[in-house]
Amino acid sequence: MATISTAKPLNYTNSVFSSSRTSLGRHQEQVIFFTTGKQASKRGKASTTPWLITCSAGDQQTVVIGLAADSGCGKSTFMRRLTSVFGGAAKPPRGGNPDSNTLISDTTTVICLDDYHSLDRTGRKEKGVTALDPRANDFDLMYEQVKALKDGIAVEKPIYNHVTGLLDPPELIKPPKILVIEGLHPMYDSRVRDLLDFSIYLDISNEVKFAWKIQRDMAERGHSLESIKASIEARKPDFDAYIDPQKQFADAVIEVLPTRLIPDDYEGKILRVRLIMREGIEHFNPVYLFDEGSTISWIPCGRKLTCSYPGIRLSCGPETYFGHEVTVLEMDGQFDKLDELIYVESHLSNISTKFYGEITQQILEHSDFPGSNNGTGLFQTIIGLKIRDLYHQIIASKQLSQTQSANA
Repeated sequence: MATISTAKPLNYTNSVFSSSRTSLGRHQEQVIFFTTGKQASKRGKASTTPWLITCSAGDQQTVVIGLAADSGCGKSTFMRRLTSVFGGAAKPPRGGNPDSNTLISDTTTVICLDDYHSLDRTGRKEKGVTALDPRANDFDLMYEQVKALKDGIAVEKPIYNHVTGLLDPPELIKPPKILVIEGLHPMYDSRVRDLLDFSIYLDISNEVKFAWKIQRDMAERGHSLESIKASIEARKPDFDAYIDPQKQFADAVIEVLPTRLIPDDYEGKILRVRLIMREGIEHFNPVYLFDEGSTISWIPCGRKLTCSYPGIRLSCGPETYFGHEVTVLEMDGQFDKLDELIYVESHLSNISTKFYGEITQQILEHSDFPGSNNGTGLFQTIIGLKIRDLYHQIIASKQLSQTQSANA
């Protein structure tokens, strides 16, 4: 059934590595050092901005992706889906700190922005600030190191140890093909924001966030309902002030809301998920359902899709989001049989797949990931495919520009 209507943390010496081509065409390795300006202890406040010496980068183009979300909102699952699209399992740096937050695959490197906390757990407690507060984070160092990696220069990145709450010695991060910076503040600082080639915000509604946290913390960790409520309320002022406003800058937002298919549902098991995609982004064309630019409402349940109660509803159409023109693709409900997702996939356009059924294949390969049977898994996979396509377009554009310059 369808209706269509047209309308900086420790006192250490940092190393920076780069590769530059000599006049003879060979690659010449360079090692550049920069040091922090002040001493810092293992506890309390970290060091001030390091001196960074820039140097010519190699031929590799690093594309930078930013992913913003509050803690417990699915960033880790999204990262696993994204790295899977590019191939190769994402693992911590080989031989490094076992408590490293970094994940490295053949193509991608994922950096957790918690590593740029300027205050450790004790320091935050002493100063009465949370990790969401910008005063607890070193945005100067974050900017300098993300820019260095984008320019093809390796950095010694600090490590925030989530187990001990301390700031550990740094780890070497080499420039990857795709750098993903994920955490609380990838779009907070305008300098860092300007380095991003594409940005995503995971927007989990308060109702769903509360339901998820109850399911996890009560069932798995034995927390009381009162302690869960207190934890959420303690974070809310800083979340509203510093994290949530970043979604206005995102190129794509995945919004997770309570279902409308079941009246007064508060369990959070059935979800309504909206993929909000900005128009006019270079190398990115929004996904649409059936007819581009039209407003669509579709209940796909029938002979080709098994739907138990409460069913599935999809919709798509143009909207305005923080003053920007966007296309919004929405799914309410969940799939009973994941292999039948291909029926929905076949009606979507601009999905940037390499072959028919690639979205369905990705979902089936990771059926154990949270959200694989609803819109969170579907839209995370779609964005992963769109980022892969964006990366190849950026590289092709750079190569064309180099060829034109050489022939000029």
